[in-house]
Formats: sequence, structure tokens, C-alpha cells
Amino acid sequence: MMLITLAGVLFHFLGGFASGSFYMPFKKVKGWSWESFWIVGGIFSWTIAPLVAAWLTIPGFVDIIRQAPKSVIGSTYLMGLLWGIGGLTYGLGVRYLGVALGSSIILGLCSVFGSLVPSVYYYFNPQPGKDTIADLFTHTWGQWVLAGLVLCIIGIIICGKAGSMKDEEMGHAKTDASGSEFNITRGLTLAIISGVLSACFSFGIEAGSSMAIVANQLWKTANPAETGEFLFRNNVVFVVILWGGLTTNFIWCMVLNARNKSFGDYTNRATPLLKNYLLCALGGVTWFLQFFFYGMGESKMGNGASSWILHMSFIILIANMWGILSKEWKGTHGSTKRTIAIGIATIIASVLVVGYGNSIK
Repeated sequence: MMLITLAGVLFHFLGGFASGSFYMPFKKVKGWSWESFWIVGGIFSWTIAPLVAAWLTIPGFVDIIRQAPKSVIGSTYLMGLLWGIGGLTYGLGVRYLGVALGSSIILGLCSVFGSLVPSVYYYFNPQPGKDTIADLFTHTWGQWVLAGLVLCIIGIIICGKAGSMKDEEMGHAKTDASGSEFNITRGLTLAIISGVLSACFSFGIEAGSSMAIVANQLWKTANPAETGEFLFRNNVVFVVILWGGLTTNFIWCMVLNARNKSFGDYTNRATPLLKNYLLCALGGVTWFLQFFFYGMGESKMGNGASSWILHMSFIILIANMWGILSKEWKGTHGSTKRTIAIGIATIIASVLVVGYGNSIK
């Protein structure tokens, strides 16, 4: 059991590293508008990489999707559409807040809603084995979870304060010391939207769980000597969720291409075209790897808030490491750096509290 848990933690760390690092290649793209490099990377994230991963790991995955009930495909795809909006605003939030501040706020909110919303849903739509909001208030483990969520909100408020302090010290400049765009008002608005809707990825995994169960059963039939769970069972679910993500992001990026007259980016020889495409491919595949390793971690540790929270905590840590290395807080006063450090530490503490609550359930 201990080895299974440690393997799950390792996979979640790898997924968190991928998620916390994926935006760094995009920052090296030259001469392209944001929407251009975002959708090129997204095609790798939401179409190419998940199809290749499913093809390599789940023989007959297309048949599993084709034979799944329409209601399962529809609900999974819908969660993908909503998550796609969250992913789109994630990219914009990081664009305007930086990797460290943007990721901390977005993922903190994502942790809150990813843990809380399902319990509210199941309160009004009871299902066997599913916890409700009433369970959170009436059980010790649930009270720990709620305490962690409150702590997370406090941490987000502190991070927002640090962002405001940075904005004031920069004199409302359009770029920070790392050369990134910075707009505290726009960034916080986008971060809140992203944090709420990004949690829909977790809901999408649950909505499509019957497809994962089929993949698991087929694997066990083909490998009767194996006693554990199929490590890659969620890859078939990711295909459908990410179709939804591609839909929302593609529509919006095409709108921006038309509005900003940036369709020429894709063939503009005045820019390093090959390098830009390779960087976008790297960023896109890296982003998908967070889901790939999340699925592996979840298969080892079990679905639910514990896996989700652990995954979020690693992303926050890695994103802030990149924020420090790229000098996003260079030039700010010591009090501002202390404030953001306290805010991030509070969010991480909240994640651990929620994780503890779920561990004693």
C-alpha cells in the first residue's frame, strides 16, 4: 500500500511539474500574437498528444468512445467545454499576472471549487458513495476540508494584495522585470474565472468514469496475471474532455486572430517560424503531460479530492519556482516579496489541510 501511495505522489509531482512549466516555452515565442501561439500549442495539447497517448496505451479506445452512452459523452464533453474556458482564461491570467502569481491564485481557486462543487451537486442529486455538503459540515474530516478551503481563500486574498503592491511599485507599468505583460485588474478577473471553471476537468473525469472502467476491464481481461488497476485507464476519458477544451479555445483564438488581424503569424517568415512552432509543440505537449501523469497518479491513489489537491499543490510549487527564476518579482520591495511568499505559503498550507481532511475520511 505504501509503495502504491508513493508511486501516486511521484506521478502527481511529474504532472505538477509539467503543468507548472508548460508556459515557459510560450514565453520564448517571437513575433506572434498571444492567440496564435496559444492555439498552435493547444492543438498539440488537446488533439495530437491525447490521441497518441490513447492509441499507445489503450487498444480499441475508439470503440470504447463509440459504444459509450450518448449521455456520458455529452456530459464529459460539456465539462471539457467549461474547462476549456478555464484553460483559455488560465493562459490569459498567467499572461497578465505572471506564472507565479497567476498560477497561485488560479490553482488555489481551482482547488476550492474542485473540492466543494461536487459536494453541493450531490446534496441535491444524491448518489451512493458520494459525499454531500452536509457531510462536510457534520463530519470531522469534512470540517478539516472546509477549514482548508477558508484558508485557501485567505491565501488568495493575500496574493491579490501582493499583486496590487507590485502594480503600485511598478507605477502601473505594462511589463515587469521579466519582460512579461502585467495588468492586475484584468489578470485577477481572468484568474477568478479560470479558477472556477478549471475545476470542471475533475468533474469531466468523473462524468466519463464509465469509459475508464471499460478500459480497465479490457486490460484486466488481456492481462489476467495483473492484480492492480490499469495505470492508463483515464487516457480514453481525456480524449473526450479535451475535445471540449479544443472547441472553446479554437473559437476564441480564431475570433482574436480576425480581430487583431494576426492570421499572418502562422506563415510570417519575418519571425523564426520553425522555432516558434517547435516551442508551441513543446509547450502544448508539456501541458498534456500534466493530465497523463494525473491519470497515472489517480489510478494509484484513487479518484477524489486527495489526488486533485495533491496535484494542485505541486503545480503551485513548480509555477512559483519558475516565477522566481524568471525574475517576475525582481525590483519589488521586500514587503511585497514577503506578502506574496506568505500568500503562497497559505495556499499550500490550505491544500495540505484539505488533503489531511480527505485522508482521515
